[in-house]
Amino acid sequence: MNYDKRKLPAGLYFVATPIGNARDITLRGLDILASADVLAAEDTRSLRRLMEIHGIPLGDRPLISYHDHNGDRARPRLLAALAEGQSVAYASEAGTPLIADPGFDLSRVAAAEGHLVTSAPGPSAVATALTIAGLPTDRFLFAGFLPNTQSARRKALAELGQTKATLVFYESPKRLAAMLADAAESIGPDRNAAVCRELTKKFEEVRHGTLAELADQYADATVKGEIVVLIDRGSSTNISETDVTQALEEALVSMSVRDAADFVAKMFNLPRRPIYQQAMKMGKG
Repeated sequence: MNYDKRKLPAGLYFVATPIGNARDITLRGLDILASADVLAAEDTRSLRRLMEIHGIPLGDRPLISYHDHNGDRARPRLLAALAEGQSVAYASEAGTPLIADPGFDLSRVAAAEGHLVTSAPGPSAVATALTIAGLPTDRFLFAGFLPNTQSARRKALAELGQTKATLVFYESPKRLAAMLADAAESIGPDRNAAVCRELTKKFEEVRHGTLAELADQYADATVKGEIVVLIDRGSSTNISETDVTQALEEALVSMSVRDAADFVAKMFNLPRRPIYQQAMKMGKG
């Protein structure tokens, strides 16, 4: 393939790279990789391999490693190249740079110093998952990776679960079962969701179901690959705190704290955990 190797204007070019299928890179992305004066990558081996697949020679151009752990050391070199009037192309290991990937500090400083900062858009696991998950896409919230500890994860999920938008998360195979179980507990077992695995790759898979159903499916499963979890928005019914408090007060007259929380959570189709916590406080009052 012939690439446009005309000299690029000086500036910082973020290049989206395939998340699985090497043919998903754009022609403009290939042109930039073929033409940039300096190349930088989250994973230099991955970028070398991608360029080899598409027949783009590195030549004598520098290929600089830039990631979360060496940004403070590598950034000055890239900024110096920009100051000298060179073009710098940066690629994440997979997907669109800065989307839960390194590059933010580089982009911010380069723009602040007056350099051109632009993007060659392309693959993104977030956009790909939204396209095929079968959940509403008119409004969504990408929340990246959840906290590692269960308590922090459940707290984050309970807060995010109130958002009137489809929630999108990245998750690791080892934590998937725990994350789904925590989501069912914190957001509600009947909330619709989807688990997208190995997007654009040979063993691409999408599973649909409620959070409770998906948590059960993955409870004892051995899971491999890159994963995106999507959770549907909650009910649009306008439920006030006063409504919940009044319902709990009435339920606690004849029910235990646990039963009252279960009853009210089901009544309003709300996550059980925050309702139970409120019932505990009211029961001690």
